[in-house]
Amino acid sequence: MDEDTNEFSSSKFAIENKEKIEILLKATGNAPILKTKKWMVEKEKTVAAIIEFLRKLLKMESSETLFLYVNQAFAPQPDQTMKNLFDCYNTDGRLVLHYCKTQAWG
Repeated sequence: MDEDTNEFSSSKFAIENKEKIEILLKATGNAPILKTKKWMVEKEKTVAAIIEFLRKLLKMESSETLFLYVNQAFAPQPDQTMKNLFDCYNTDGRLVLHYCKTQAWG
């Protein structure tokens, strides 16, 4: 999303908020590396919202694919919430999500 929206915020600028969780976005394969890897997102955001955010941030064409994986293990369903994934798969208080333009795992 654009920097002027508050849907996502960089963790270095975020005020501690119990309604948000920290996600760590890691590039895999041929995906571009983001300058900011840690983000605070609302717990109710879905995987689809994160993918859409990443697509805009990476300035991807609509014809390009983007895959998202949890802990290098599986691709979550688009309607899965960040809270559910965080509750089950967080590592050191953050959810690690890998993104790539080609299928990598699972």
